[in-house]
This record gives sequence, structure tokens and C-alpha cells, in this order.
Amino acid sequence: MHDDLITTAKTWLAEDPDPETRAELAELIDAENHAELAARFAGTLQFGTAGLRGEIGAGPMRMNRTVVIRAAAGLAAYLKKQGHDDGLVVIGYDARHKSEDFARDTAAVMTGAGLRAAVLPRPLPTPVLAYAIRHLGAVAGVEVTASHNPPRDNGYKVYLGDGSQIVPPADVEIAEEIAAVPSLTAVPRPAGGWETLDDSVLDAYLARTDAVLAADSPRTARTVYTAMHGVGKDVLLAAFARAGFPAPELVAEQAEPDPEFPTVAFPNPEEPGAMDLAFAKARETDPDLVIANDPDADRCAVAVKDGGAWRMLRGDEVGALLAAHLVGRGARGTFAESIVSSSLLGRIAEKAGLPYEETLTGFKWIARVDGLRYGYEEALGYCVDPDGVRDKDGITAALLITELASVLKEQGRTLLDLLDDLAVEHGLHATDQLSVRVEDLSVIADAMRRLREQPPTELAGLAITRAEDLTRGTETLPPTDGLRYTLEGARVIVRPSGTEPKLKCYLEVVVPVDGHAGLPAARARATELLTAIKRDLSAAAGI
Repeated sequence: MHDDLITTAKTWLAEDPDPETRAELAELIDAENHAELAARFAGTLQFGTAGLRGEIGAGPMRMNRTVVIRAAAGLAAYLKKQGHDDGLVVIGYDARHKSEDFARDTAAVMTGAGLRAAVLPRPLPTPVLAYAIRHLGAVAGVEVTASHNPPRDNGYKVYLGDGSQIVPPADVEIAEEIAAVPSLTAVPRPAGGWETLDDSVLDAYLARTDAVLAADSPRTARTVYTAMHGVGKDVLLAAFARAGFPAPELVAEQAEPDPEFPTVAFPNPEEPGAMDLAFAKARETDPDLVIANDPDADRCAVAVKDGGAWRMLRGDEVGALLAAHLVGRGARGTFAESIVSSSLLGRIAEKAGLPYEETLTGFKWIARVDGLRYGYEEALGYCVDPDGVRDKDGITAALLITELASVLKEQGRTLLDLLDDLAVEHGLHATDQLSVRVEDLSVIADAMRRLREQPPTELAGLAITRAEDLTRGTETLPPTDGLRYTLEGARVIVRPSGTEPKLKCYLEVVVPVDGHAGLPAARARATELLTAIKRDLSAAAGI
């Protein structure tokens, strides 16, 4: 067994084009570190609807140049089978470790396969790449990013020519082509021949952001902004300057790209402590709101002053605020969200007489809704200009929420005041999440199996009126690994994360509100119910 493992590792080593991962693997082989080698060669990173994502390192279970070259070769073969013999593939990348290397390798593979390749001029936000695909008439796009994952991770996100991320069956067909790559020596990789784009595509993206704002809207709200050590700062500042907003106050310690993300445990605005420096800057400068992007700037977090303290708004709160703002501006078209997001969006759309749709989790599904005007997901993702970017976009979302804050400021009101109005009008829709990060993925599988074999009949004293195993699909949703429980005045969805080693449980309770005076009691009841649902669900899942 050990001899076979060493032989497999040496075969991989012989092909590895990266001196760093070659040295890493050679050291493991020389040390006969069978446990670590077994982990690296236990299989291969699976290419799916999230593309690839994993820890950087040597071996097929890590993100490295060998894995990326094979993935690019599989994508190229798929595109050629689709009839795109000399089509353009546009490639973007963030500032994480190895991102530029992975982008360059992808361009070389596409060029070697007879396709045309164009690489964005430097590390830029993911939405710029998503915009560039349709702007340049590309047949596909690749973004090298791990979004808000830990520092040692990287990833590979694939879009097709419609500007949307891949969905089945394209992911399976690409994965089959990747598996069919015999060796790296069979993949032509010329040293040049692709195009490095200039700033004209970025200029076009920035010009498109004009469409997000109303022509005569106030632009007075003052902001504190953090890029979370990512690539959002320069593009967001340019967009805000173009729109005429006051220049955001920067969180200097997190303003510049840094793949080590030194000030945060996880570079995700939702994680505890990630916003501490931004809140400190807000206490110093007293802005109207705080805005954060995640490292590739496709997500947007918003914080507001609540009493004397600053707090993050939940993604569902921002989602509802943006929807209400667009309705107030007379937006037409379909409003859409994923099934894990708050049902408040449906109430807002219904009252406005607008079409509404629910999709599976992820913007790969939301962006494909016919006639989409606005889409959001609770994980801080918002698509506010689907004609420009068919994906979540943290830059344009920041513009739109700052416009809303400006409108309310002119009225002597705040984002919290509007949230109160929505609760009184539609009922208090309170959401929370039970999220468990694991080292051993079997913990997630065990929890899902336990819930399927011994499903709860009630949570927090609320009877479960409907239990759905989403692996079977529904009348409106394709199959996915998840469970949905409908309760009397509540909803719970349980699913494994598609991008991180996490089990995620999404909770929502809807509490009637008796006017503005009844809001404190409704909030207390919602908190009580959410706490009890978390407790009972944890027990039922064994987590």
C-alpha cells in the first residue's frame, strides 16, 4: 500500500510544473510521510457547479498548477465540443496566493487548444470578470478566486458565454473532460499568444454602474469602507467618485490586497471580529453607514448605528431594503432569491404586483431567472443590475444601498427606520443561521443522515407541517442535498455548504406586528423562537 502511494506521488511529482509544490511534495516523499501523502492523494478535487476550491498545496486533493492546468484543458475540450473552436475565453483573478499563476496557466492552455484568451490587466473584483464576458462577446470566463475562504485556499470559478456561472449538466460534462486529460504533457501550453487586456474593460464596467442609480437621487450619505484585504478598494472608490458620493473613509489596515489577511481570522464580513476595525473607524468618523466587501468584492456587507453601537445588518435585511428601494423607484421585472433567503422578498414583490421566484442556493441559479430585475441571497450577495452583471456584485450593491441611505437621510430617516416600516407592513421576518465548521466531513454526512432517518416533528414547540427532502427535487426546484421544514410561522433549511467544510442551517420566523409600538414585543418573541429552534435543531442533528 505504501509503495503504491509513493509511486503515485512520484508520478505526480514528475509532471508538476511549480517549483514550490514540487519541493513540498518531494519533502513528503523523502520523509515517507504516508499519512499526509494519503490525504493529498485520496482522490481529486471535484469540479462542480462551484468550479474548484481548496487548500493550496501539492497533490490532486489540493489547489495547484497541475490541477488548474487539467481543469483548463477539460474546459477547453468542453468548449470545443460545443462548437466554440476559436471562441474567446476571458480570465480574471484576485490577489490570493498563486492566483496570477493559475490565470496565466489557464490562458496558456486555452491558447494551446486553439481558443483565444484574454486576461484582465491585474487583480480585479469578480464582477468585473462577469461583466467582461458579455461585454467582450466571450464564450466562457474563468475567475481565479476563493472569495472569502481562509488564506491558504484558492479556487476556480467558471462562467459560460451568457455571463452566468455553470449549472448542470455543464459541470458534469466539464468534469468528464477533465478526467479524460491523460497527462500534462498532452496539454499544449505555449509561452504566449494570449491578450492582456487594458483598462478599457474596467472603464466600461464603471460606466455601466451609472445604470444602478436614479439620475436625480441624492448622493449625501457618508461611508466607512473596508476591502477586507481584497481587491475591491480601487474599483469601489472609482465608482463612488463617478456617482458623486462623498469619498469613503478607508479602513487603512485592510485597504490593500494581502493574501495573508493578517487582521482577520477569516476574511468574511460575517465572521466574528472581521468588522472590528471598520467599527473602530466608524466610531472615530461617525458615518451614515459602514460598507465592506469580501476579498473578491462580489459580496457587500452593511453596518449601521443602532443606538450607541454599530451592528452588521443581516444579508436578509439588506436584501429587503434594496428590494423596497427598487420598488419605490418603480422597478419592473422579476424579483428572485434562493430558498435559504427570507420570504419577506416574496411579500414585497407580491404587494408591488411583481413576479417572484425562488431558486436553489447560489447565483448560478438566481442569475438565470427569466426577466430578472433583482436577485439576492442571504450570504451578502446582491444582483442589482442583471443587464450588466449576471452575478452578485458587491460594488453596485454598495452604490445602491448608499443611494438609499442618502434618500432616507434627506428625509431625516435611517435604514433601520425603513426596516421597521417593512416589519409593520409585512410582519417581522427574523432570520438566523446555525453554522457548524468541521474538520471531518463525515460529521456533516452523519448529521444529514440522522435528520433523514429520525426527522423532528416539532422545533421550539412549533409543529412541523411539512418536511421535504430536497434530494428528490420539487415542482419548481431541481434536486439538491438539503432538507426543508415548514413550521407554523417558521421555516428551516439544512444543507452542506457548497464552498466550505460547513453544515448550514437557515432559520426564519415570521411574527405579526401590532403597529410600530408592537415592534419590541415582536422582536423579543422572534429571538425567543430562533434560540429555541437552534437548540432543538442542534439536538435533532447531533451537532
